[in-house]
Amino acid sequence: MILIKTIPVELTWNIRHRVMWPNMPLDYVKLPKDKNGIHYGLFVDSELIAVLSLFIIPDQKTAQFRKFATLKNYQGKGYGSQLLNYVIGEAKNQKITKIWCNARIEKIAFYKKFGLQETKHTFVKNNMSYVIMEKPFLTQ
Repeated sequence: MILIKTIPVELTWNIRHRVMWPNMPLDYVKLPKDKNGIHYGLFVDSELIAVLSLFIIPDQKTAQFRKFATLKNYQGKGYGSQLLNYVIGEAKNQKITKIWCNARIEKIAFYKKFGLQETKHTFVKNNMSYVIMEKPFLTQ
């Protein structure tokens, strides 16, 4: 059984660490503004296997998702896609006009499947290349 729900930020740290930055200290995956985010987890048979954090910027009516990670043995099975679709829907429900992320260059094709498009903004952090990708929502 699959369940997606909001979770305390502390539950995201282990998966973030294991998947994204296993060679860094655990504190590396803790964000200074984690307390301001909405943290989502995808559970398979009660096991937390994927996480994603959403940070809403109310005055801009935009949201950034960060620290999107799925345990390695569950990758490629559609769980991350389900979680991202869910969070995109949640952002729309919050009347957000645009959702965006800092995407690792090798993940561009994955994010394009969800309607995110590359911007001209790129950067390098810890020897990893990133591009900002975004998806505007039609407002009514």
